[in-house]
Amino acid sequence: MIDLKYLQKNFDEASAKFIKKGVALETLENLKELFATLKEKNAILEEAKAEQNQMSKLFGEYMREKKDVRELKAKVDAKKEEIVTLQETAREAQQALENVALAMPNLPDDSVPEGEDEDDNVELRKVLEPKSFSFEAKEHWALAEMNGWIEFDRGVKLAKSRFAVLRGDAARIERALINFFLDVNRKKGFEEVCVPFINNAAMLQGTGQLPKFEDDLFKIDGEDLYLIPTAEVPLTNLYNDEILTEKELPILLTGYTPCFRKEAGSAGRDTRGMIRQHQFDKVEMVAITTPEQSEETFKMMVDNASDILTQLGLPHRVVELCGGDLGFSAATTIDLEVWLPGQGKYREISSISNTRDFQARRAKIRYKDGKKNVLVNTLNGSALAVGRTLVAIMENYQNEDGSINTPEVLKPYLGL
Repeated sequence: MIDLKYLQKNFDEASAKFIKKGVALETLENLKELFATLKEKNAILEEAKAEQNQMSKLFGEYMREKKDVRELKAKVDAKKEEIVTLQETAREAQQALENVALAMPNLPDDSVPEGEDEDDNVELRKVLEPKSFSFEAKEHWALAEMNGWIEFDRGVKLAKSRFAVLRGDAARIERALINFFLDVNRKKGFEEVCVPFINNAAMLQGTGQLPKFEDDLFKIDGEDLYLIPTAEVPLTNLYNDEILTEKELPILLTGYTPCFRKEAGSAGRDTRGMIRQHQFDKVEMVAITTPEQSEETFKMMVDNASDILTQLGLPHRVVELCGGDLGFSAATTIDLEVWLPGQGKYREISSISNTRDFQARRAKIRYKDGKKNVLVNTLNGSALAVGRTLVAIMENYQNEDGSINTPEVLKPYLGL
């Protein structure tokens, strides 16, 4: 959650940052009105408390002087009842402000480029040159049909659209990729963690999925539980409402989970193939750091995900997201986009974000800095999205007859 004290003291500065991220002016005006309302209610409450203190002091003097206190006592009692009402009014104003603040995105870093959408993102570098084919490269769904790797129709039969069944070598490569990703991350210093795939609402609020993105989540009927949209949720919230010691930081975590998303805002996009599914596998990196460790850790996570793609021999590019394309919780984000020759374009395969203290404030994750409790910084990123990596291997390692070669680094995992 945004820092309400900072927002109140620096409203114009914060508003400029919100606008950079695409927040509407009317939303900011509403927030400003809620601040004004809360200030007014608190002022009235404090005035009533001051009046009560004066009457209580006078009441004591009356008692010492043995004066008639009946009229004054009635006023004191009435003022107490008035204060109870005013306290509730101020509490409601505070709650209204916090409800809106929970739906406000993180402030972007000053270094984030200006822009409205993905077309304004900034390419930082390319890694590996795309292979030139002597034939017309096929898209992964055509290769899947030729090799019997992916059954989209049976996925629909078992569930609904945007579900798929992997068979044979595809299922084995999927499993090999998960193990490969986890091994690379572990060697980089990330602790491997196996977490629940169902989390409660408080955890999803802690990392920013609730309340704003409830429509994109699969909820368990009759329970305060949701299927996780990313392992970022359980990995980050392992430390929800905890105070860590400074020597414990940074904490580096990695884990494999299936991820579940309704893709509510993606109607008509990527309706064919494996790019945008309701259920997909992902290996996640999460870091919990001090503010001073945050930037170096962010760079390490980007380099690690890029190195995995390089080891797989997959051409990709590193892209900095503009303000208008930043995710809700992110202060800054670097995307890795892998080259898909069948589509003739780069597609996102990893998104690595530094949320600064935005998630930590929501999830109450702190560390002891001397005598003070300080909010940590949290970072997260894919290393990698497994299904999209499978797609990239299929398209980049295809042969003219439709057969698909295996990246060298995966052969030990497949017993080859």
